[in-house]
Amino acid sequence: MRIRMTVAMPEGSTRNGELWPGLGEETDIPTADGAHLVAAGVAEEADETSPKTGRRKTSGKGATADAPGTDS
Repeated sequence: MRIRMTVAMPEGSTRNGELWPGLGEETDIPTADGAHLVAAGVAEEADETSPKTGRRKTSGKGATADAPGTDS
């Protein structure tokens, strides 16, 4: 799972012997660990939102939940 840190960890903090990424930096970690960090508000899923707009990425141009042929 790719995450983006939303909280700065204390200087020198490590996870499995590696330094934590800085505030706003991204890293890949196991899905269970990433889900826990996202739920705790320490990180966000990097693939989910754009850091510039804060909007969710869509799966296709013009796709909406109300479009014919989609499950809502």
